Amino acid sequence: MTSVWVDTDMGFDDLWALRLLHRHNITPTGVSVVAGNVPRDVAIANARGAAQAFDLPLHLYAGAERPLQRTPETAERILGAQGMPTRGRSLPQVAGETPPDAVTALADWLLRSPVGSCTLLALGPLSTIAQLVLQAPDAAARLGRLVWMGGSAGPGNHSPRAEFNALGDPHAADIVARAGLPLDVIDLMLCRTVTFGTQDLPKSDPLTTDLLGGYLDIALSRGRARMAIYDPVAALALVAPELFEFAHKTLHVSCSEDDSFGETSFAPDIQSRCRLAVRADAGVAARILAVLAES
Repeated sequence: MTSVWVDTDMGFDDLWALRLLHRHNITPTGVSVVAGNVPRDVAIANARGAAQAFDLPLHLYAGAERPLQRTPETAERILGAQGMPTRGRSLPQVAGETPPDAVTALADWLLRSPVGSCTLLALGPLSTIAQLVLQAPDAAARLGRLVWMGGSAGPGNHSPRAEFNALGDPHAADIVARAGLPLDVIDLMLCRTVTFGTQDLPKSDPLTTDLLGGYLDIALSRGRARMAIYDPVAALALVAPELFEFAHKTLHVSCSEDDSFGETSFAPDIQSRCRLAVRADAGVAARILAVLAES
């Protein structure tokens, strides 16, 4: 039986991804929280609030507090100080101490599990995963599958050439790309084919309705009628890979400190253990939205 771990920077679409796993009866062995959309402490607070608000059994761990080398880059100018745009409501505030170290827990999880039986879903910059590769390579090599929402086979969204999760820690993404892990990449281009608009909003509880509306407002405030769905697409690719078409590729990440910083490029390579999702079935957006509908 596959065991799942989630590494997240805990914005709204991360929460949506976790709820998708929950709806599919998957309880992650651990949820590590990494700096990304917001500083790590804010993301941990979001995770605690989400767990309480939606009755999610999240076993939290402290992931990487900052990128391996670069100056931290957040998405607060787009997503706000909490990393979750809203229409007035917010997650509850839940006090707690800093969770235990994620890399130690990840290594222990992998070493005590059968080789190939563990799947890791990464929804933010790959800082925590790169630390695992560097500090516990024998444990990392036991992974059965790493699914990452990140990178772009085309233009970027946080710079003209780089997607946010790749730009957030290019050095970490480069380390993971070179590690030879069984990596499935759900990139920006794929996610931009999975969208929703006002007419697609499901009937849900007041907090979910508010947060989903705030997420949609990212697009509406920029004159776009539809918003791309990101992290839940990666979660669905984990749960139902048959809904996606993958192509074997070699992933290259630019760590050059110029306008290519964080750029990801993919070259066909049938021998590569890295796969890029190149197509999603037409019904994927509806399946993902249904996760948030009232039962």
